[in-house]
Amino acid sequence: MIGSQWRLVVLHDLQGDEKRFNELKRSTGANARTLSRVLDDLGDADLVSRRVEEDAPVATYYTLTEKGTALCPVFDEIEDWADEWL
Repeated sequence: MIGSQWRLVVLHDLQGDEKRFNELKRSTGANARTLSRVLDDLGDADLVSRRVEEDAPVATYYTLTEKGTALCPVFDEIEDWADEWL
């Protein structure tokens, strides 16, 4: 469910706040096709929710669901490990 490189990057990047598609694209370095596929997969797994604002210009926002937010302590532990060992 979260095993691919891009899924982990997107989940980590969404910690703490809602982001627009283009913000995620910039911050993750993923191309649009890959990011779109990953966000769809994470949405299907109920880890990420999607919100669309129809005002001009149309904006799509992504945020972690409760299930996705439950992964945040795992990312914190991985970061602590990396700080110590890498």
